[in-house]
Amino acid sequence: MELLAFFSIVFVAAILQTSTGFGFSILATPFLLLLFDPVVAIQINLVLSLIISFCLYPAVKGGSNKSVLLRLWASAVVGLPVGIFILQIMHVDALKAMIAVLMIVLTILLLNQISFAATRSREYVVGGVSGMLTSSIGMPGPPLLIYLSATGASKAYTRATTLTFFLGVYSVTIVAQMMTIGTEFVVWEYSLYALPVVLLGLFIGKKLYPKLNAKVFQMIVYGLLLFTASYLLIEVLFL
Repeated sequence: MELLAFFSIVFVAAILQTSTGFGFSILATPFLLLLFDPVVAIQINLVLSLIISFCLYPAVKGGSNKSVLLRLWASAVVGLPVGIFILQIMHVDALKAMIAVLMIVLTILLLNQISFAATRSREYVVGGVSGMLTSSIGMPGPPLLIYLSATGASKAYTRATTLTFFLGVYSVTIVAQMMTIGTEFVVWEYSLYALPVVLLGLFIGKKLYPKLNAKVFQMIVYGLLLFTASYLLIEVLFL
């Protein structure tokens, strides 16, 4: 039953990631935390997310701004050790609760048509926070998604930017965690089990991507952020 639940989570999250360019970590991590120890769940998510990003990168190569990516990556590297430190000392429920509240507040602001200009300083902040969240809970997406949405980024640019950013930040995070807190065999075992399911999700997601218009894409972003935030709060308070 545990393996079936694991496959189901990975399958749905892989379809979402492929069709939108984001969402695997946001959808998978809260449910993986119900099946595994927090560190194991986060590291399985990191490994599978890296595999997906690597597979999808050729399709979005050249679709993002290199200068923006360099700023995001540079600040993410600064945030990574902070996230690892948080993962080691902070109770995971407290961390999830804070993130859930922040995601709900920011998503509500976006639903009320908040918008602002893209600036270098904001990109550095977004990259740093994303790096911290990657190494602490394996979820780099929310800050970047909110930033891109608020700055009016197109569907194609959002997909290309998130996938390319994820490819770099996941790679560095996995290496950093292996060198600091280590990894268990179960991480690599379950990641290998999930590989065929991930590939199937990639195939289906690619078929869905061309059918997503800009409005549907935006609603998926908002819905996913609110769903994940609400689930994190419910898990902390009642599960």
